[in-house]
Amino acid sequence: MTNHPSSSSQYTVRWQEQINNIPKEKWDALALPLSTPFLEWEWLHNLEKSGSVTPRRGWQPCHLTIWKNRNLVAAAPLYLKGHSYGEFVFDHQWANLAYQLGINYYPKLLGMTPFTPAVGYRFLVASDEDETLLTEIMVKAIEEFCYEQKITGCHFLFVDPDWKPMLEQFGFRGWQHHSYIWENSGLNSFDDYLQLFNANQRRNIKRERKKVEKAGLEMKVHAGDDIPHWMFPLIYQFYSRTCDQFFGMSKYLTRQFFEQLYPNYVQRVVVFAAYTEDYHRPVGLSFCLRKGENLYGRYWGCLEEFDCLHFEACYYKPIEWSIEQGIKMFDPGAGGRHKRRRGFPAKVNHSLHYFYHQRMSQILNAYIDEINEMEQAELEAINQDLPFAKKEINLDPNLV
Repeated sequence: MTNHPSSSSQYTVRWQEQINNIPKEKWDALALPLSTPFLEWEWLHNLEKSGSVTPRRGWQPCHLTIWKNRNLVAAAPLYLKGHSYGEFVFDHQWANLAYQLGINYYPKLLGMTPFTPAVGYRFLVASDEDETLLTEIMVKAIEEFCYEQKITGCHFLFVDPDWKPMLEQFGFRGWQHHSYIWENSGLNSFDDYLQLFNANQRRNIKRERKKVEKAGLEMKVHAGDDIPHWMFPLIYQFYSRTCDQFFGMSKYLTRQFFEQLYPNYVQRVVVFAAYTEDYHRPVGLSFCLRKGENLYGRYWGCLEEFDCLHFEACYYKPIEWSIEQGIKMFDPGAGGRHKRRRGFPAKVNHSLHYFYHQRMSQILNAYIDEINEMEQAELEAINQDLPFAKKEINLDPNLV
């Protein structure tokens, strides 16, 4: 892609069609200080190298970078999208509206980590640079790119809440959503976690864990370098089986993606695996990532159905381990039907949107506040119906 000098002569704008064109050490100098693991070079590179993110699949990488001489001072992972699959922010109504108005909604420019509904997206900016100035340069470069390529809109999903106000200064509008997040409010044991619930749900959780034990299953945690190489192809098999059973066309990641996590990204991986006495490999597991005090649940699967194993592998054992490890936040992944009853209140997250087509911009600005009010009402209703012991739990005001 073409390079352009920025409005400030000391900076150069460069668009890259693959992250492999950007030196890992330069990118990670910007990404490693962040709390999210999903903007690190190795994760993004693996998505592209494995064939999970390709133009043929509707994800054309077009990463924005800002250079000062030979130094990378800012970057943004961006993708041209020909559809809205794999995003977990469901903008199909916006796309249908554009179609009815005779406006091309696609391709759109998208900022997120593909297939990853986890909060933390933002521009990567060197700590010793003027973030406001570089953000202005990047927003201007995106605007010029979208006008040149006749792209209707730019969208940033699951954004870092601390970054959101800065983008709003440049005209981006926030659309409210919610995730289900467990946060450690000073718990020291799993028993402390149980005491948060009313008596009925406390008994229910104990029964569910007991069913896993009675099935003869033993849970083991494998983290970082303790994960054997042979386990990564097995993780793909579990992931693939779950996708085939429940999600149809949503099998976005290839076998190569999981296999290539070893050894360069293994330090972030945590596996919660279930074993039987007569089988030396897991019969079910959940695949998670850890960075610092944050744990992220990504995928789960099993070889055969065991009652309540999903709850044990995806919620209870990760929470128990998180308490032991001093982890403060556990995001178990998309969906909420089972999570809300197991200690995961709804918490606000936002996407940011800017339409370069005047009519779409007018409609967004006219209705987005009303849409956000409805989203807020839904979130509050969810959190009023949680099975907590009311006298023992106070929700963080940021949840609602």
